[in-house]
Amino acid sequence: MAPLSAAERQAILTRARDLFNSGEYWLAHEALETVWRSIIRDGDDDVARVWQGLIQAAAALLHRERGNRHGVAAVGGAALEKLAGPLRPDVEFEIEGFRAQLARALAGEGDPPRLEFRTDARERH
Repeated sequence: MAPLSAAERQAILTRARDLFNSGEYWLAHEALETVWRSIIRDGDDDVARVWQGLIQAAAALLHRERGNRHGVAAVGGAALEKLAGPLRPDVEFEIEGFRAQLARALAGEGDPPRLEFRTDARERH
């Protein structure tokens, strides 16, 4: 797989966000996985871990829609664990609020989280 250009990455992230926020979790999962693959190729494990958490969040919400409580608990727990920790400046999405919303949604206490770009992430592009 060739490295993603900045424009390609931004287009994929925008598509992933739009799909995720419209409840198209499987398609969002696939788009996020494209970015994750480019990161694991570069060998940045800490950043790749956050992206893997976002991918797992999409999968957990898909399990939630399908009523698979075991999938929600297992995959959702893994997502929450990967999304915890220090904020990563090289992840364009706002993770801290997303993680809190995800935890509430997986516990059945709220709407699914929304994936949003960090306000300072656009300034970098």
